[in-house]
Amino acid sequence: MLTLNVFGHAFGLPDLSPFVTKTLLLLKMSGLPFETRRQGMKGAPKGKLPWLQDGEQRIADSSFIRLHLEQQHGCDFSGGYSAEQLALGWAVEKMLEDHLYWLGVHARWAVDHNFNSATRRIFDGMPWPIRPLARMLVRKKMLAALNAQGMGRHSDAERAELAQRGLAALATLLGNKPFLLGDKPCGFDASAYAFVSTALCPAFDSTLRAAAESHDTLKAYVYRMNMLYFPHADSLPA
Repeated sequence: MLTLNVFGHAFGLPDLSPFVTKTLLLLKMSGLPFETRRQGMKGAPKGKLPWLQDGEQRIADSSFIRLHLEQQHGCDFSGGYSAEQLALGWAVEKMLEDHLYWLGVHARWAVDHNFNSATRRIFDGMPWPIRPLARMLVRKKMLAALNAQGMGRHSDAERAELAQRGLAALATLLGNKPFLLGDKPCGFDASAYAFVSTALCPAFDSTLRAAAESHDTLKAYVYRMNMLYFPHADSLPA
C-alpha cells in the first residue's frame, strides 16, 4: 500500500499545502490504492511534505513522487498529449510552483489579518504551552524564506502586478479548453488545480485571490476539477 504523508485538509482545500494537493491528485489519477497519514515532519526525508512511503522506499518532493509513480508503477500522466504540449505543461507547472506559490505564502504568513484570522489556526492542535512559541517561530521562518526568495522584498503593488500577470497567462493558456492542455486531464492539471484552488481560497484576502477571481475561466476550471476528483466533502483525505 502506498502511503502519502500529508498535512491534512484545511480551509476547504484538499490539503494545507498545494504540493500535497498536487500529489493527492496524481495518486487519484494513477488509480493505485493509497492511504494518507498525518504525522507531521516525522520521517520526512527532506524535512518537508509531501513524501511517499512505498514499501521500504521513502520518496520526497511532489515532482520526484510523480517520477517514481511513472518509473516504478508504470503510471502514465501524459494524457496522450504531444511532446510540445507536455513541455508547455512543465513550464506552467514550474511557473506555479516556483513563482506564484510564493505569493500564496506571502498572503498566508506575511499579511497580519490573514495570519490572525486563518493561518494561526494551523497550530490549534498543539498543546497550549508550546502553541504561541510554535506560531512565532514558524512565522519567523516563513517570513525569512520570503525575504530570501525575494517575494517578501516587493511592494504590495508589485506583488499584485505579478499575481495579475501570472494568473492572466494561465487563464489565456487554458482558454476554452476543459483542462490545461486539451479535452483530457493530465499530470500537469494536478499542479494547475492545486495552485489555482489555493489562490481562490476564501480564507485568505489577498491580491493573489483577487487576480484569480477576476478570471471566470479559472473559477470554472477549479469547479470542474473539484467535481471530477473531490465531488463531496467526505472525499477529502483525513
